[in-house]
Amino acid sequence: MTTTHTPSTSRLAVADLTEVRVREPGRIAAGWAARQRRPLVGDDGRMLLVAADHPARGALGVRGAGTAMASRSDLLARLVTALERPGVDGVLGTPDILDDLLLLGALDNKVVIGSMNRGGLQGASFELDDRFTAYTAAEIAARGIDGGKMLTRICLEDPGTAATLEASAQAVTQLADRGIMAMVEPFLSTREGGRVVNQLDPDSTIKSIHIAAGLGASSAHTWLKLPVVDDLERVMDATTLPTLLLGGDPQGDPHDTYASWGRALDLPAVRGLVVGRALLFPPDGDVAAAVDIAADLVHGSGVSA
Repeated sequence: MTTTHTPSTSRLAVADLTEVRVREPGRIAAGWAARQRRPLVGDDGRMLLVAADHPARGALGVRGAGTAMASRSDLLARLVTALERPGVDGVLGTPDILDDLLLLGALDNKVVIGSMNRGGLQGASFELDDRFTAYTAAEIAARGIDGGKMLTRICLEDPGTAATLEASAQAVTQLADRGIMAMVEPFLSTREGGRVVNQLDPDSTIKSIHIAAGLGASSAHTWLKLPVVDDLERVMDATTLPTLLLGGDPQGDPHDTYASWGRALDLPAVRGLVVGRALLFPPDGDVAAAVDIAADLVHGSGVSA
């Protein structure tokens, strides 16, 4: 008989977090200064990150449930559950979520990646304007955060793409100057029926890789965050940059998703996964079990339960 693990909120006190923010906001800066850090990658050179930067772009849906991520207390509980599992290296998030996790003591000895541009709100007329509205490179360095991530959607019919490319290039350069990872998430995108649609065919992905890889004055600290697409071996031959694969909004049978991740992780340039909704909101509600499967795929049988 399998027991389903439901994330517990007993260790989370959202009211306490609010009280700290009201009366002792300086504890956040002090917490970042005191945080115990770890190397970016371990001996196997691989990484599993949990993504939690969707809400800041107004993207709250999972599997058609439009407000699945609306509750901050529920999201934090799921994140804490995930970060406690062996083999989970860290988290990708916006300042509000990362500050909450910091106050909860969930970020010690974890890789922390700050999400930098959340201005292209889901469904907005300006969605392709991926301007930088969260972390700056200077703030990432000051807080001892391990990297900065930028969404870089490239729409050849939208003049605003030029500004997005310029801003991403500046962020890559500024992070590289400080010896900090720049995680670039590129897509070739179009507008179809008023919606922004990312082109997930192999050739479009390859083109986006080449554009993203050339951003900034140095590629020494650039990593890519890419979707799992068809013909991935040919796609990954387009770059020598280390790459983490994203999960996206999960669809279909999770076991099919896990199988596709497993095949992709065999490619030498693929160094791990950055997954949010597929792990935090599995169909059966068992966050720990979903995370454990991903950790085993990334790090192998050496991950202990």
